[in-house]
Amino acid sequence: MLKPDTMPEFDADLIARYDGRGPRYTSYPSALQFHEGFGETQLREAIAASNQDPVPTPLSLYIHVPFCESPCFYCGCNRVITRDASRGEAYVRMLEHEMAMLGALVDSDRVVRQLHLGGGTPNFLSLGAMSQLNASIHRHFTPAPLEQREWGIEIDPRHASENYVRGLGRLGFNRMSVGIQDFDPAVQEAVNRQQSVEQTRVAIDTARRVGYRSISVDLIYGLPRQSMDGFSRTLDQVIELRPDRAAVYGYAHLPKMFKAQHQIDADALPSPSQRLALFGMALQRLTEAGYVYVGMDHFALPDDDLVRAQRAGSLQRNFQGYSTCGDCDIIGFGPSAISRIGDTYSQNHRDLPAYTAAVRQDLLPVARGLRLNEDDRLRREAIGELMCHGTLDMDTFAQRHRIHFASYFCEALTQLHTLADDGLVVLTDSRIDVGAKGRLLLRNVAMCFDAYAPAVNSSSRLI
Repeated sequence: MLKPDTMPEFDADLIARYDGRGPRYTSYPSALQFHEGFGETQLREAIAASNQDPVPTPLSLYIHVPFCESPCFYCGCNRVITRDASRGEAYVRMLEHEMAMLGALVDSDRVVRQLHLGGGTPNFLSLGAMSQLNASIHRHFTPAPLEQREWGIEIDPRHASENYVRGLGRLGFNRMSVGIQDFDPAVQEAVNRQQSVEQTRVAIDTARRVGYRSISVDLIYGLPRQSMDGFSRTLDQVIELRPDRAAVYGYAHLPKMFKAQHQIDADALPSPSQRLALFGMALQRLTEAGYVYVGMDHFALPDDDLVRAQRAGSLQRNFQGYSTCGDCDIIGFGPSAISRIGDTYSQNHRDLPAYTAAVRQDLLPVARGLRLNEDDRLRREAIGELMCHGTLDMDTFAQRHRIHFASYFCEALTQLHTLADDGLVVLTDSRIDVGAKGRLLLRNVAMCFDAYAPAVNSSSRLI
């Protein structure tokens, strides 16, 4: 099993050779494989089947809040720009209607262990709207006891007063993810997100005082006008704030896909080598400050639940990334939200008007989805083991699934041998172990098992 305290090896040349875009494997197969042949009927069938599990499967609820008061130019999220607070109140009524429909399908003995609000800007909703939403969850579902709940929310600290953070705590929220990206004023101007250290400190310190169990922050490297000196100062400030977790994501400049990115000056973006240097600095500084590299851009303090779960072998991945609640069925609410019920995935309409129209007609707003076949299930498990724990016992896996591993995954092993030559993995007759260099290239390792991806080696780019 992967030792979380083992420092990953940063090899800039190797990372550059394997550089590219590919699935983050928050699901397998990825959302690219979802199709319109999976709709409301199939979701209802999946929930009914999941209700029959001998031991009731717990639930994780994801609620997408699409509204933002202003656009951040780097953002690729599904969001609606507005300053009209009444739109949030009307939206909550749509969510309540969707909850009523889905809650009626789920057995009452299936407790909700996890709740996550993402966006957009979830704190666009007023405390009154949040209270109304919380009451609806309690009315249509069965929340776990307080001490067993993980209630989390993504926060924009520019719009989160001390009173707001306290109010969320009274509603049961105990985890908070705070967007930062970069504190450098030049970068903030370039991406249209002016945010002070003090605004961020107020949100974090208030959450600590009222008893939130975990606070995480998000950073992005590769943004326009980003420099080593400026990002170094941001890292100093983040380390001083001492969040429990930190995520350091690479910016993907895709203006053809995301309209807001047209506002970014491509000539101001760091070069590929500068991007790597920025991440390398973040890796070094955070680990020197005592953070453990969990994997896939995620860091956490040694006593954090993610690190504990990784050490215990129970860490999993879902649509929120690494999770200690990966055994839950996920029910998503709102436009673009994805559900994972049993061996199915389903995604709501991405467009807010289409989502609203379906809910108003008493229809589950499912636009597309996927039912996994046996091969998908095997590959999902193998990818999950490598992404979360950095190892795969081929003999145990083969016995559990009654396959001959080397024959079934012949193509994957061929690709892994290429990665082994570069030191990303160590292969024996019975095991696959991710090496120190491979820890920073986990998705390349995982892609060897992806039946929907092209063959990957050091001379071919990811897609």
